[in-house]
Amino acid sequence: MRDYAKVSPQFWIGKTGKSLRGDSEAQLVALYLMTSPHANMIGVFHCPILYIAHETGMPFEGASKGLQRLCEAGFCAYDEASETVWVCEMARFQIGDKLKATDNRVAGVRAEFDKLPQSLLRQGFHARYQRAYHLADEPELDSPSEAPSKPLRSQEQEQEQEQEQEKETTPNGVVVDSVPAADFVLGEGGGKATRPECPHQEIIALYHELLPMCPSIREWTPARAQALRARWNEDPKRQNLDYWRTFFSYVSESKFLTGRARTAEGRKPFLASLDWIVKSENFTKIREERYHNEEAAA
Repeated sequence: MRDYAKVSPQFWIGKTGKSLRGDSEAQLVALYLMTSPHANMIGVFHCPILYIAHETGMPFEGASKGLQRLCEAGFCAYDEASETVWVCEMARFQIGDKLKATDNRVAGVRAEFDKLPQSLLRQGFHARYQRAYHLADEPELDSPSEAPSKPLRSQEQEQEQEQEQEKETTPNGVVVDSVPAADFVLGEGGGKATRPECPHQEIIALYHELLPMCPSIREWTPARAQALRARWNEDPKRQNLDYWRTFFSYVSESKFLTGRARTAEGRKPFLASLDWIVKSENFTKIREERYHNEEAAA
């Protein structure tokens, strides 16, 4: 167990903190992960959801939802098979942006890293911190689809680190990473990928085609991509484009989601964006027909 942990006040006013406002489950899980008795200096550690629930006093379902929300926000990644969590920027906050090769802490980082089993989380940490902490080269995963194209990053980080990323633009002008990010979502193990890869560009194109009145997507960020990938992976029925065409058609029938519902005087009508639609709670409510009854939605 660590003797102490650093938690920056910036958490509450940074991008991640702002995005979690009103979500007490996610806020509590985030604080728990940063101060967990099971955590280590590099932020990759064994942490079953049962631990989170027991040690915070939350119901298991609440702990699970809070963790899922943090994964969608890019705060952390979770491997359900090994019950391991990676708090993506924890090492940077606990140790520093980078260390000199002669710093005694380098040996400690290497020791903690060497304990990690081969997995996507290990690969992601290595890609994120190899140069900063002088880690040795790692063998690549068996399949390019398994290797993270870039590590997930905490949205509380206000100072963006310069990274050159290859991008390609769709006919709609949407900027999408040329290589999809790794599948770091709840319920995904660290073995070979067996599910169809989420076709982000095609789903974005269907959204624009069937919901032209809703906000256009111009940049598909890692957090947005992870939320869509999570919805794609949750149910085999969703792993084809026909499902998403039918789903977006269903969304278009909602007056509330498409800005056609009656609103109070002086209040702008609500328009559902794609990143709003694919958030876990919103996606569930849409499927439960919460927004297709105009009075109930209002």
